[in-house]
Amino acid sequence: MSESRVALITGSSSGIGAAIARDLAAQGIRVVVNSARSEEAGKALAAELPDAVYVRGDVAEPQDARRIVREAVDAHGRLDILVNNAGTTRFIPLDDLDTPDAAVWREILDVNVIGAWQITTAAVPHLRRSGAGAVVNISSVSATRALGSSVPYAVSKAALDHMTRLLASQLGPEIRVNAVAPGLIETPWYDEAGQVWESSREWITANTPLRRVGTPEDVAHAVRHLVDAAYTTGDVLTVDGGRHIV
Repeated sequence: MSESRVALITGSSSGIGAAIARDLAAQGIRVVVNSARSEEAGKALAAELPDAVYVRGDVAEPQDARRIVREAVDAHGRLDILVNNAGTTRFIPLDDLDTPDAAVWREILDVNVIGAWQITTAAVPHLRRSGAGAVVNISSVSATRALGSSVPYAVSKAALDHMTRLLASQLGPEIRVNAVAPGLIETPWYDEAGQVWESSREWITANTPLRRVGTPEDVAHAVRHLVDAAYTTGDVLTVDGGRHIV
């Protein structure tokens, strides 16, 4: 059995999650690809990466969350890194107070907050055994600023940031818990946003110090840093091209 580390990346069949899987695999880390629905894309990505496996499952479902972790450990014998990337949203203007009904709130919170909690708590015993476990949550700049794809989404990411800090305070020294908060990132999510995306893209490009929107690879590089940042825990690393300073 190889002693190389093992990383489980939830929601990793495309976009940011796939970029994280590729980046970690390039560092010699064995990855477990996961998605709730996109099985074909997930299997194709796993086939592309050395020693990778694919596990289908919905982190919002308690039994699935436990099974995903169990199958990851069964496949590789250990778990060292968990990246909570699985997420969902609805594109709803922030001033629309009618569309985000209770069902919308539950849908988003179930994946973005409860799902991250369920998969993390299932992974904790294995991460502890690693002796240098690392959890990285994928948050958003909308957690701390009055913006985002919808109010429920922004609130879910604010909750995820605080969960990051709470877990970091309790799981050390064996496990570090950090988060990455991306700004506007060019992913398949924005295909459904249409003109809203194009307007946001133009505005960010003109008003951000680095003069561009982000890419999934930008987020992946930040995740890799936190995976190996041995004296960093409870941190939320902003990846937004410097927009937060202007």
